Amino acid sequence: MRVGFGVLGPVVAWDADERAIALKGPRHRAVLARLIVARRRVVPVSRLVDDLWTEPPPGAVGAVRTFVAALRRALEPQRPPRTPARLLVTEGPGYALRADADAVDAWRFEQDVSAAATLPPDGALPRLEEALSRWRGPAYAEFADEDWARGERSRLAELRLHAVERQAEARLALGRAAEAVPDLEAHLAEHPWREGAWRALALALYRTGRQGDALAVLRRARALLVEQLGVDPGPELRRLETDILDHAPHLDPATARGGAAAQVWAEAAAAYDRTVASGARARLESTVGLLRDLSMAGGDGLRTARQQRVAAVAAAEELGDPELTARVIGAYDVPAIWTRLDDPEQAASIVAAAEHTLAALAAGPGVPDEGAPGVEPPGIGAPGRGAPDHEGPGHGGPGRQAPDRGGPGHGAIDPGAPGPKATGQESSDHEAPAHGAPGHGAPSHETTVHGTPDHEATGPGAPDHEAPGRAVTGHEGRGHEAPGNEGRGHEALGTEVPSHGATDHKGPAHEAPTHEATGRDTLGHSAPKRAATGHELPSHGTTDHKGPAHETPTHEATGRDTLGHSAPKRAATGHELPSRWVFGPGSTAPGGNLGAPRHSTLGHGPTGDAVPRHEAVRARLLATIAVESRGGRSERGRQAARQAEEIARRLDDPALLAFALNGVFMQTFDRAGLAPRRDATGAELIALSARHGLVTFEVLGHLIRLQARSALADFASADRHAAAADRLGERHERPLVSVFTEWYRALRLAATGQTAEAEAAYRDAATRLEGAGMPGLEHGLLPLALLCLRVEQGRPAPTDADLDWGPYAPWARPLVLLARDHRAEAAAALRAVPEPPRDLLLEALWCLTGRAAIAVGDRETMARARTALAPAAAELAGAGSGLLTLGPVSRHLADLAHALR
Repeated sequence: MRVGFGVLGPVVAWDADERAIALKGPRHRAVLARLIVARRRVVPVSRLVDDLWTEPPPGAVGAVRTFVAALRRALEPQRPPRTPARLLVTEGPGYALRADADAVDAWRFEQDVSAAATLPPDGALPRLEEALSRWRGPAYAEFADEDWARGERSRLAELRLHAVERQAEARLALGRAAEAVPDLEAHLAEHPWREGAWRALALALYRTGRQGDALAVLRRARALLVEQLGVDPGPELRRLETDILDHAPHLDPATARGGAAAQVWAEAAAAYDRTVASGARARLESTVGLLRDLSMAGGDGLRTARQQRVAAVAAAEELGDPELTARVIGAYDVPAIWTRLDDPEQAASIVAAAEHTLAALAAGPGVPDEGAPGVEPPGIGAPGRGAPDHEGPGHGGPGRQAPDRGGPGHGAIDPGAPGPKATGQESSDHEAPAHGAPGHGAPSHETTVHGTPDHEATGPGAPDHEAPGRAVTGHEGRGHEAPGNEGRGHEALGTEVPSHGATDHKGPAHEAPTHEATGRDTLGHSAPKRAATGHELPSHGTTDHKGPAHETPTHEATGRDTLGHSAPKRAATGHELPSRWVFGPGSTAPGGNLGAPRHSTLGHGPTGDAVPRHEAVRARLLATIAVESRGGRSERGRQAARQAEEIARRLDDPALLAFALNGVFMQTFDRAGLAPRRDATGAELIALSARHGLVTFEVLGHLIRLQARSALADFASADRHAAAADRLGERHERPLVSVFTEWYRALRLAATGQTAEAEAAYRDAATRLEGAGMPGLEHGLLPLALLCLRVEQGRPAPTDADLDWGPYAPWARPLVLLARDHRAEAAAALRAVPEPPRDLLLEALWCLTGRAAIAVGDRETMARARTALAPAAAELAGAGSGLLTLGPVSRHLADLAHALR
């Protein structure tokens, strides 16, 4: 039985259940206390006799032995007769108590106080609070007059006073001054000569806004010391009084904890608090800036930032100022890499607010914003208002990503649970129109390099699909790595930009306008026209236009490139912008002022005599809609991304363009096989961000390229981007970066056939997601990754009933039922499987669907899977997520083709 002893108050003993043990009379407790004071050392019987009696009676030695025998029976009641004691032992001429080091409350108190001295305030405070809580009264309370206890009592009492003062200092350091005041006042009432305690009390009062009380405390301390002891206060007390009178910045708790950086923060925050009124609108905008930084801390910071962002937007809307609301919404340009929302309800509210604000801005001076709700741009259906189109119910409330496309609920798979009807193949998976002049029949572009079309999906078996309009650089092209350039400058890998060649315009085209514009390169020499990535762009004269042509007027336009050098104005595709879109200096805008640059929100000419205002803030609203609408099937998200990118390019605003490109990336999932296009977006983000010091977007660019190069089985390049992202994340304190790179390294093992190592790495990576504040990424991901490993090995799906598949349950259910040999139920579940959401796992979920279809002989689903996967024939299924893989898409296509014969 484990026994504990208490001497910080009356002497007691407790059993393992912390029940008091009966120790009989005071002499018994005195023997026990005397042995505890000896700290496991032997106390001779003669010394015990002297300590217990002033004048020992005859038979005192026998009495001591009787006391010891009774204590042994009480402390070790289960000890068999005539067996040696293990706790209160006989050694040589006396006795010793062999208690464990943590069995005596006084010993544990000392250990806690010693440990606290080596810890920072946030670690020291709980240890000190626990240590002081052990005291039940004066140490060795009933033996206060005994000589053998006096020294130990004094030592423990002094150590307690020290602990009380260290506890107060820890609270002050942690900004908890108000908590320190009561304990310090009680402490000084009993021990008024302790200058350190007077100093701590005065500082605590000052930090709670009681400057007068703090100075009164210092005067009281001086009076006590001078009048009763005849000594002046020490230098620390005198200096503190001067500092309080001067409001010295170092008295602020944040400064005390964090040094110079904390002092700057404290002084600036204090000045802001004094200067900016509590209800000022500027506080909302400042708050969003703080929330943006807080979100990148991950964990509780990310969750809090999401919640308070919604609250900040609501507060701005209550003020009825659309421009303020637009700034509050658009300032939260936190880079997003994962395509499933962490909180669909919050995202829906942000999108709704952005749409409403766009409409409100359009109703003000200037022509309406064609992207705003209720104003239909030419050639584009009126976008829907409000929430992103996820086409599926929320799954459990905020913080969870809803299953897309009306899929069945997620969670543990119920073999008998019916799923929703399959939505069937999308009726119209049209390509979005290219940039340039939206609504004016702008042609899409198909990139050619050396005269040969360069499609997204290249390589053996790649289908010959026409590339849709380029959403990032205006060109479609397969990314490649430029050898010899890794690791140079800003870790941007900026030379790895997919090449672009001449542009072949198809569709209802018109005669390209001739432009007369000159540009300068960075050295001031004439430079060729360039696309947004900095690559040379062939002049319009080399473009092959097909379709009925008509003439358009010649335009002249000049502008500035992103580095401030003279360059042609460009539309979203990187081509020069016709001058009818921008009224330059010296020209006359209809109804406007001479020399005032005017910009159309969508890049085409105004219809009235006024021109839209606030283009930059409109672009931020549009980029926000694009980012927060990710994973849906609505055209609105893609339209918003195109418009935001176009405005950002026209304004030559690097930070705005980086945010817009994030929206473009999030909307580049309308079909399979688009890894090369996302690769180009990542390349531009890296180059743009490295040039302009946009660290968070530079990290985003590396993570995008990590995903894209993984999809293209270029793991050497993906490794370099992972390393670059890790270096930037560590240097700039971005802890969430390593979450993604650790998952990537697990994928790397899986892709190279190291199954056992990959499974262990996936489980380790999953622990990093716990508490990271990203439920949209975390939920169901580990079971899905392990399922992909099994499918790759030709093994059946796991059938554990407690597996939580999260939003991936509809695609896992048929394979789980097949593993349980429930073929008919698997076929029914497969018929209910919805179309995979348009996100980073699009190809992986189609491959799982195809596998199940082959197993149950569902030819219709096999055909749908083959059609959907065909554009990604040159990619690794799922690897574009940077998280998991099902191997080459071409192998899945071959299996589907064989089964369909």
